[in-house]
Order: sequence, then structure tokens, then C-alpha cells
Amino acid sequence: MKQQVLYTGGEIITLDAPARAVLTEGERILAVGNEAALRRMAGPDVREFPLKGQVMMPAFLDSHGHITAFAATLSLAPLGGAGSFAEIVSLLSKSAREHPQREWVIGFGYDHNVLKEGVHPDKELLDAAFPDRPVLISHASGHMGAANSEALHRMGITRDTPDPDGGKIGRGEDGGPNGYLEETAFTLYSQAAPAARPEKIVDDFKRAQQHYLSCGISTAQEGLARAGEMAVLADLAGKNLLTLDVVAYCDAGEGGEPLLPRSCGEKGKNRLRIGGYKVFLDGSPQARTAWLTQPYEGEESYRGYPVHTDAELEATVHRVCAQRAQLLAHCNGDAAADQLISAFERENRRCAVAPLRPVMIHAQTLRADQLDRMKPLGMIPSFFAAHLWYWGDVHRKNLGKRAFCISPLHDAAAREMHFTLHQDTPVLPPNMLETIWCAVNRISREGVSMGEAQRITPEQALRAVTLDAAYQYFEEREKGSITPGKRADFVLLDGNPLTVAPGDIRRLSVTGTILRGEMVSQA
Repeated sequence: MKQQVLYTGGEIITLDAPARAVLTEGERILAVGNEAALRRMAGPDVREFPLKGQVMMPAFLDSHGHITAFAATLSLAPLGGAGSFAEIVSLLSKSAREHPQREWVIGFGYDHNVLKEGVHPDKELLDAAFPDRPVLISHASGHMGAANSEALHRMGITRDTPDPDGGKIGRGEDGGPNGYLEETAFTLYSQAAPAARPEKIVDDFKRAQQHYLSCGISTAQEGLARAGEMAVLADLAGKNLLTLDVVAYCDAGEGGEPLLPRSCGEKGKNRLRIGGYKVFLDGSPQARTAWLTQPYEGEESYRGYPVHTDAELEATVHRVCAQRAQLLAHCNGDAAADQLISAFERENRRCAVAPLRPVMIHAQTLRADQLDRMKPLGMIPSFFAAHLWYWGDVHRKNLGKRAFCISPLHDAAAREMHFTLHQDTPVLPPNMLETIWCAVNRISREGVSMGEAQRITPEQALRAVTLDAAYQYFEEREKGSITPGKRADFVLLDGNPLTVAPGDIRRLSVTGTILRGEMVSQA
């Protein structure tokens, strides 16, 4: 017989009907309501779960991230705290000493915007510290990085190597590569670095999964599942090592050629599910590679650039829609947004079958008129609202007045659209309370208000990481609210995000995570 559990003694945010108590049976929510009524309903062997003043609400869903990439970064030199070139070299040297068996020295997470030098590192810096070992470092965005001469040699990058479509190889005054790699030049050539040992990959994933669970997350995403990522996930699922639900999105292919579903393995097995496809359309606004309709501040004509031609994207959209699959599109600039919306509008005219909830990932510089075009398509904007805090001041320099309208959350809410919030892990840790705080307060690191008119309420932000995130995954009947019949997935907090001062939301802590009726993480 399935165990019944009665939750009482704390505040309960159901995002549905009001409740003072919750009764579950096994993996499911049996009933919500007042404590007396639920006690009468419960069986004789019901187990009591006293909340002791904690706040219980539906578990969070990560609407966009890269959990296998996050796991991989746990074994790399952590460069997120570096404030100068010297600190980057020091952190890389420390990692090299700690892992002498590794030939490559690899680091992740530097941000040129916060470095004292204000520019990206180059091969001269890395060559001086590591003349004989290949070195590769990734920007926090994952869209660019730098390599030393030995790594460039291993990658096959020479003076004569052309820029790949949708990317750039940094050049010195002599025309040779200077070590900087941007967009597809980085993502393609960095694959030359060796993968970790299989046992290390499993160990790192377990650590990553526990981090997600400690943040109150029930569902994680692998937002770009190539063959390597799918092999890792399939192996973990086959060994029953997934506690989280993981939804993977296959690489829609390079050069506009989508891959077939068979490349992604079997659907829905042991908490691993294939959600659809992912395509990149442009870069990042803080690196000035997002594709805009108007030039960046200080530029006469430079607007960033696209990854795909219109024809390539339309072919991808048509192939994905013909398979009745969902498409996620990385899309930061408003020109990239126009390209994506136009491709789906043409597909709608071409085909009588509506697309399956396409998602515009990041949607940073999305305009109000574009939201009006997205709504009839059922297109969901998934906003990277934490940019407002982490890179808001950089956006003011790069975008001018446009910066105060990035992540137009209020405009989406006013149109009664489904929209979600994410942290794009490993760009940022999967802290959903932080992204809620950013969406509600819209403040930059320098304390500048990043557009009060686009703020949303705490309840709207909570829905974006619960109910609307479940809707994005086609799981609104299973997850996202504390409703009878849905899964018993809960997060416990030490305070109520709906009633604390908006500025204090980020100070709240996750005290426990319950998935399928079982406690899987506890502070």
C-alpha cells in the first residue's frame, strides 16, 4: 500500500486553491484543503510531516540550462571570481598543479567585462604561463574563449583557417590567430579538447544533480544535446542514477541540417525525456555578438551577426514542425527574434498544423511588436532575467536606452502570454530564487534601476518557474502547482516570497526538496 503523508504546520503556496494542509499518497497529491478535512480523509497509517513554519510550494522547473555542461565545469579551473589576467593565470596554475595527470589545462567562467584589463585574454598571456601544455578557457557565456598556441595547433587553427559561418577567429596584426575564438569558432574548435574519463563524468554529474536538488528543482534541462551529451545522459538513465527529471533537446544540426530523432536515443526512460530540438541564431549582448536591428552604442553600422541564413532557419523549422517536435531557439538580439518569428509565420502559412509551443530562449532585446506576433504562434519567451543584475551595467554601455527594456517581462504578462525564467546554467548557478528576485526588482550591480515599467510581481515570477515552466514542457497536468492528481514535487523555503519585501527574496533559502513524495535534499 502506498504511504500517505500529511503536511501541516506551515504556509502553503499552491498556485491553485488556498490550502492549510496537503495530503499525498505515494508519488501523487491526493488532496489539499484544511487540516481537519484532510485528517478525516487520511488512512490510519498516514505519516505526519510537520512543516514547523517552513513555506511549502511547488518544486521549481529549470526552463533552460545545460546540466551536463554544468557537471563538466565542476572539474575545470573555476575562473568566475577572476578580476584580472594575473588572477586567471593563478587559478589555471593552481588547477594544473592539482591535476598533473591532465595534459590540457582548461578553465571556465571568466568575464572580460569585470576584468581589470577590460578585454579578453589572448594566446601571449597563456603561452607565457604554459609554453608546452595546451590551454583553453571559456567565457562565462560559453559563447567565446581563448586558447594558447599549443591548443590552437591541436585544433588545427592556422593563419589560413577561415572564419566559420556564425563565428570569428581573432587575428593579430600579422594576420595570424591571436587565441581569441568567438561563437561557432569557439564551440566547434573547442571540441578538440579531450573529454573526461567516464567514471569522472558520472561522479561530476552526481554532484551537479545534487546542486540542482538543493536549489529546489525537480526538472532540469540539457539545452543542447549532441551525441556526447546524449551518451552521458542515456548511460546515467540506464543505470537509474537520475533523481531529477531531465529533458534533453537535440542539436538541430549545423549548417541548417537538422538531425533525426534517432540520434537522441530512446524517448522517456528512467526520468530522461527528449523534448525536441535546439538551434542557435546569434550570440550574446554583453559580448556584442547578439544580432540587433540597430547598431550597438558607439558603432556606425555593427549590429552583431546571425548564425544561419533565413533559408537555413526556415528549412530547420519546417523539418522540426513536420516531425511534430518542439524547437528551442537561442535568440538574444531583436534581429534574431525577427528571423525566428518570421520563419514560424511562414511555416504557419505553409502548413495547416500549428507548431508545438516553440521557445525563444533568452529573448533579451525582444520588442513589444514582436510579442504581439509571437502570441498567435504560441511562441514562449524564456527570459534570462538575471542579466539585469549581472550584466545590466554592461548592457547600458552596449545598448543605451534599449538596455532598460531588456527582458520585457511586464509586456509579456500584460499580453497574458506564457513566459518562463531561467539561469542558463552553467552561465549562472541554477538558483531560481535569484532569478525571481531579478525579475521582481530589475536592479543592476551598480544599483541602477533597469526599467521599473518592466517589473513583475512575485506571484508572476513564481508562476514563470513553476506553472509556466511546466507548460513549456507540456507537463502542466503533472507539475507546477500543488493540485490533486499532480506529482508530489515540493520545495520548502525559510520564508514566503509572496510576502517578504521584494528586495529580500534573494535572501530566502531552500530548506528541503521533495520529489515524488520523497525527501531528496535537506539543508
